[in-house]
Amino acid sequence: MKHITDETFEADVIQSSTPVLIDFWAEWCGPCKQIAPALEEIEAELGEKVIIAKINIDENPQTPSKYGVRGIPTLMIFKDGEPASVKIGALPKNKLQEWIESSL
Repeated sequence: MKHITDETFEADVIQSSTPVLIDFWAEWCGPCKQIAPALEEIEAELGEKVIIAKINIDENPQTPSKYGVRGIPTLMIFKDGEPASVKIGALPKNKLQEWIESSL
């Protein structure tokens, strides 16, 4: 899973020709750690259809602020440089996968 920073967000997400799912997370967030294995499995299953990446909100405060992230985990799918879909909170793997596939 790719790790994004405030500095790399533009190149890695906005300019990506592939849809990118960003997981806004923090070390201290239990639900964030809970969904991480499911996101890794989904990334492996979907292959080249989507890039799944994480951004630590404590180390990179500018990007979450820009996109109005208030609670974590916040998952945001970007298509063509724009936020296309948002989910807040932890979900079971099957619900995450349904949401991702319906958003692509």
